[in-house]
Amino acid sequence: MQNIAVLLHNIRSSHNVGSIFRTSDAAGVSQIYLSGYTPSPTDRFGRAQKDIAKTALGAHLTLPYERVASPVKLITKLKAAKWIIVGVEQDIRAKDYRKFRLRKNMLFIFGNEVRGISPALRAKCDILLEIPMHGKKESLNVSVAAGIILFNSR
Repeated sequence: MQNIAVLLHNIRSSHNVGSIFRTSDAAGVSQIYLSGYTPSPTDRFGRAQKDIAKTALGAHLTLPYERVASPVKLITKLKAAKWIIVGVEQDIRAKDYRKFRLRKNMLFIFGNEVRGISPALRAKCDILLEIPMHGKKESLNVSVAAGIILFNSR
């Protein structure tokens, strides 16, 4: 069975983080990594972050997570272990998510609500996926995008 992990890099909203924890749990994600200024379920004093707890509905208590200082080091480590790194981002190189299927162990990267995944992190990805937009808006909320991608990958 393939493992799925998620990296949340520079996500601003604790509500989005909590929602992604809940969705990740439902989709069978085995690990969440947090980097940059993405908020953690507990603060530096070990106190629960109420907004994350509210939207995660307990998923933050059962789904393993880890704060990583460097997303690049994490990616390098996982690539050495034969994981495939998948960035979810609108990009000229991105493929339609509907044509993608899970292969091997995969790390999905979700980035900042406004700026997305940085060009430097995109360059480290083996695959870039995007969700085609058909309306006037150019993007989805990151937690909604995570749900679409994670459930489509199963």
